[in-house]
Amino acid sequence: MGVNLGDLIPRKETTLEELSGKSVAIDAYNALYQFLSIIRQPTGEPLMDRTGRITSHLSGLLYRTANLVEKGIKPVYVFDGTPPSLKEAEIQRRLKAKEEATIKYEEALKRGDLEEARIYAQATSKLQDYMVEDAKRLLTLLGIPWVQAPSEGEAQAAYLAAKGHVWASASQDYDSLLFGAPRLVRNLTITGRRKLPRKNVYVEVNPEIVELEEVLNVLGINREQLVEIGILVGTDYNPEGVKGIGPKTAHKMIKEYGRLEALEASLRARENGLPENWRQIKEIFLNPEVTDDFKIEWKTPDVEGVVSFLCGERDFSEDRVRNALEKFKVGMRELRSKKTLDAWFG
Repeated sequence: MGVNLGDLIPRKETTLEELSGKSVAIDAYNALYQFLSIIRQPTGEPLMDRTGRITSHLSGLLYRTANLVEKGIKPVYVFDGTPPSLKEAEIQRRLKAKEEATIKYEEALKRGDLEEARIYAQATSKLQDYMVEDAKRLLTLLGIPWVQAPSEGEAQAAYLAAKGHVWASASQDYDSLLFGAPRLVRNLTITGRRKLPRKNVYVEVNPEIVELEEVLNVLGINREQLVEIGILVGTDYNPEGVKGIGPKTAHKMIKEYGRLEALEASLRARENGLPENWRQIKEIFLNPEVTDDFKIEWKTPDVEGVVSFLCGERDFSEDRVRNALEKFKVGMRELRSKKTLDAWFG
């Protein structure tokens, strides 16, 4: 779900070309779910190999990463570890939503309504363990670094950006800002032409840059207050938020009262009010569990290894895979021309 702060956050549209030469820590689970949701057959089913193993996530990972590298962007994928126990309610909510979407998907198929079926199918995506392992294997073969987070991948990505290991964190969610990422890139893995649900209308989706310092300056708050606004609106650790409070109201309240403590008594009295564990939630954002046990190094792709894995084991088209791998070479040549090859290879 992520925290819904879109109405408050100033952001600037950019292009992949303008991000050339930049290193970006991508929330891997966020990206893989996008690929599983978007890359589907006309009936709504995901791409699969001959044994029935889902490959949509691998398709998205290969071709989107190839596009990024071709533009000179240096991705680092960050994988989730064990989620905080406070996230259990949100995890159960998501599972229930997927079950409901599965029922509606099957009903739409029976009616022969393929467009409706595809919409519901996108909401049924589940990231299974073998998919994660396949993604890590592919990234290793591609020479793209990945980091295993001890807990929230988004927190680890924000940490990499805050410590200067990468230029920015990349995710669709604004949680990265609450975790302290100085710079957030949105839409990085879904940039391009996209069809609007239930409409025969296409829109162009472009990357967006959000600067934490600008956000705080525009809103007239500090990061701790931004976290408190998030708690009022609702986070993955208190999904419902405080009833009746949206982003603008939450901002107004925090600006007026300064700290959440000043509002605690009145908010607790509300139906679906402030949770008793809000301080624990705040601590997760301000001091998340992260690790320094990683090495970020971009390497030359193992072309034949990628072909053997994707084409020999997962039934990908060899021509398409080799064409995608050519983009990696283009990206590396571009970096050489800019005399940044040393930066690329760490």
